[in-house]
Amino acid sequence: MGCTNRQVADTFRFISQLLLIRGEDPFRVRAFQRAAMAIEGREEPICGMPSDRLLAVPGIGPHLAAQVGELCAGRESSLLLELQQSIPASVIALLELDQVGPKTVHRLWHELGVSTIEDLEQAAQAHRVSTLKGFGAKKEEELLKAIARHRRSTGRMTRVQAEAVLAGVAALLTDGTYTVAGSFRRGRSTIGDLDIVSTEAPAVVNPRLVVRADEVIDLGEKRTSIRFMGQRVDIRFCSPDQYGTMLMYLTGSKDFNIRLREIALSAGWRLNEYGIEERTTGSLRTAATEEEVFSMFGMDPVPPELREDHGEVEAALEHTLPALVTPADLRGDLHVHSRWSDGSMTIQELAGAGEALGYQYIICSDHSASLGVAHGLSAAEVQKQQHEIEVVNRSSSCRVLAGIEVDILSNGSLGLPDKTLQDLDLVIASVHSGFHQEEDVMTRRILSAIENEHVDIIGHPTGRVLGRRDPYAVDLDRVIEAAAVHRTALEINASPSRLDLDDTGVRKARDRGVAISLGTDAHMQAELGNMPYGIQVARRGWCRPADLLNTRDLSSLLEWAA
Repeated sequence: MGCTNRQVADTFRFISQLLLIRGEDPFRVRAFQRAAMAIEGREEPICGMPSDRLLAVPGIGPHLAAQVGELCAGRESSLLLELQQSIPASVIALLELDQVGPKTVHRLWHELGVSTIEDLEQAAQAHRVSTLKGFGAKKEEELLKAIARHRRSTGRMTRVQAEAVLAGVAALLTDGTYTVAGSFRRGRSTIGDLDIVSTEAPAVVNPRLVVRADEVIDLGEKRTSIRFMGQRVDIRFCSPDQYGTMLMYLTGSKDFNIRLREIALSAGWRLNEYGIEERTTGSLRTAATEEEVFSMFGMDPVPPELREDHGEVEAALEHTLPALVTPADLRGDLHVHSRWSDGSMTIQELAGAGEALGYQYIICSDHSASLGVAHGLSAAEVQKQQHEIEVVNRSSSCRVLAGIEVDILSNGSLGLPDKTLQDLDLVIASVHSGFHQEEDVMTRRILSAIENEHVDIIGHPTGRVLGRRDPYAVDLDRVIEAAAVHRTALEINASPSRLDLDDTGVRKARDRGVAISLGTDAHMQAELGNMPYGIQVARRGWCRPADLLNTRDLSSLLEWAA
């Protein structure tokens, strides 16, 4: 039997919040609130109480007694389940924001159509919230601050945020060798705590860290943990001859490290961060580089991005690891926006930026007119832009490809007619609206775009925005299968706020023979530098140069598109 009075009271309070969000009778709401207070204030356990005494508790009638009975029997409240099914989870998640109660959520949802934290942020930034009676500019500002606090509290950073923290810490590690390890080195899209391996003397580093850290969590000779810019950073100190094992141990995922320890045990060794110990003699073999450790195990060196125990250990033992793609393999960028829609670069500037990066080509893929918020192009404007691209290409060593990012509409049709799309070099099709459709509807919507003979690439295929919007419901396996059949590429959007497809989806697509397209989705010149983030995702997805469209030369790319 199992709920405490506090747990039952908390459940009743949550039910009252959901009733408010749904706009239920205030008397019913207050009944759950009063019952919660009465239950929480009792010393006698509510569970196990005879029915006559339960009904004698102030505020507990037959209906609420039945809810108590469900909870005490270890079941979930049937009313709570019904409420959760009737209200989108993303709407309920708005309650996680500071100073946002159920009445506010009800009004935002029903009067403004706000159903996600991202929706609320956009509405506040557009000053739509202040149009509600009783809300003003100050309330909008408070909501935006609450959203920012919520994101910081999730505990995971984008790679850009992690790099900012590391830049500050790196300035304090100047006299020795150090490497960032952990999930950051493995190329994960989001980062939790940061791990650094250093051969510098702790007596030299620690005083600097104490002065600059927000908080000193632990100060030691082997490890120092601090909070810097609000994030936890662990610095592990070792001697140069232990650097290889320490770095490998702190880079690999938990599962990867378990596999290596199993291999070591089978050979009569014990592996830890300081070296490899002979079990019979107790002698310790150290390694200054990771390559030495892999060599001891008879393995090829495993790139950091693959160290997840997803088959890379076996491949390294069998010497069949793929030669992963590198930035040097790229010939161009296949997702860029210009001033014609919502970007800041002219076509001439786009070509110049491509030249500066040494690219053979760079695509101009502005939004279609159906995406009104992005100042998209009509069919007539696409034709005018093509003419400007032709003029610029006469004097540029980097070919500007005439493309479009056409909207996949809610019914699966595209935002521009086929006769416009057929004249372009490359067509990207993306979902930009209707994110809450059911999985089968969303999947068929994307499949419809894949089946269009003029669509070459599906942009950011799951629609996620890291820390802001979860992927929409889509059967990615069906999308990948259709892409393989119709020879349509799937994109890795290299924007550090997207990184979509993720590495798992990339691996599935690559194994099925689907071409992978890399694009920065740049709206300004500086964002063209985001390509390495996409490369890391490709490497985590086991991509070789041949798996990416961007590694083809211009003629091969255009031949593929044709």
